[in-house]
Amino acid sequence: MDKELRPFWGRFFGFNWKFGLFLILIICVPRFFLVLNANASGNYGSIGLIMLMSAITPFIFLSRAGQKKIGITRPKNYSWLLIAFICGLIASVLLYLTGHILYGNSYENWYSYIGKSYNIPAGINEGDKKILFVVMAVTGMTFSPVGEELFFRGIVHSAFEKSLGRKKASIIDSSAFALTHISHFGLVFINGIWRFFFMPALIWVLSMFLVSILFFVFRKHSGSILGSILCHSAFNLGMIYCIFYLM
Repeated sequence: MDKELRPFWGRFFGFNWKFGLFLILIICVPRFFLVLNANASGNYGSIGLIMLMSAITPFIFLSRAGQKKIGITRPKNYSWLLIAFICGLIASVLLYLTGHILYGNSYENWYSYIGKSYNIPAGINEGDKKILFVVMAVTGMTFSPVGEELFFRGIVHSAFEKSLGRKKASIIDSSAFALTHISHFGLVFINGIWRFFFMPALIWVLSMFLVSILFFVFRKHSGSILGSILCHSAFNLGMIYCIFYLM
């Protein structure tokens, strides 16, 4: 029985790549279709639910030893937390510049398409815009960074790492993260029609893969999942700022 898993789950699973694949299937596949449905319907309540499920998954399946193994522990190097935050902001701005140079403000620009889900009124005054920005920023810096990092860089990565080693595990969890985000951009719903932007989607998926690797770098250097959460939070903050004020 693996010490990482709670005794109950240890009777059914080993803490290995099969368990990691099982988690990807039960979380990422439903999430993919829930996000597509949200983009079509405009109702994003289900996304909060899937992020909550992602966040609590480690606490459902893992023992205290397992939670510590995936990085739910005090950082060993606090200076890396600040570096993680700064690098997350830089990454988000670089991705904005890439989209702006290649696609302007068209829906082939990932930030432009994602931004339509924020429903920013065209004639909004600056005061109300700041309030909406703060609400979106706080939401974006908490729900998805906590849920996704505990899930992808936490329990999924560690399950694959035990079987395949750190490098291969990082490639797998980053690939799962990136491909899941095709539902956020790539396969798009515009004016009642589904479309697939092949080249923009390819750039977006590659970018999500690279930032996922970046998130893991800061989990490793900080010695805590908090490093990847802060980098992810900063990335989301930068993205939301770009959508509100640079587009």
